Amino acid sequence: MASVAKNILHVDDDPQITRIVAKKLEHFGFTVKSVNDPLAAMPCITQENFRVVLLDIEMPGKDGMQLLEEIKHHDGGVQVVLLTGIVTLQTALMSLRRGAEACFFKPLNDFEPLAEAIDACFTKINRWWATMDELSRRRTGKFPAASEQSTQSDASAVHG
Repeated sequence: MASVAKNILHVDDDPQITRIVAKKLEHFGFTVKSVNDPLAAMPCITQENFRVVLLDIEMPGKDGMQLLEEIKHHDGGVQVVLLTGIVTLQTALMSLRRGAEACFFKPLNDFEPLAEAIDACFTKINRWWATMDELSRRRTGKFPAASEQSTQSDASAVHG
């Protein structure tokens, strides 16, 4: 099973922020598409199949929390990480309750924790794809090759 490409959609109304964040995250091996209009985010997600979204909260036209709910309603598997200037406990808790994977506050002095959180999103996505692939193989009767059987039998002890 191939890994999902590490493409991120970054939604923030400030072009300077999206430029800086894209440059920093590209150093960690991510490909970033920046959108400065929150109303353009859902078409990008649906048409370009982004699996990870980096999202600001306070934006004109559509609030990031509303967009988070819309994304999760469209596809609960899309991983959303918030990057916001609204530094409050309420912001962090609300983002968690609405399904965000993590919440970071601007300005970021160190991009490594953000990159680690985004990487964890891709790990989670790849794990789900592997589960779906296994389910598909089980339904079609295409079981692993003999070399994979020892790994599978070790794992089956967990199910027993």
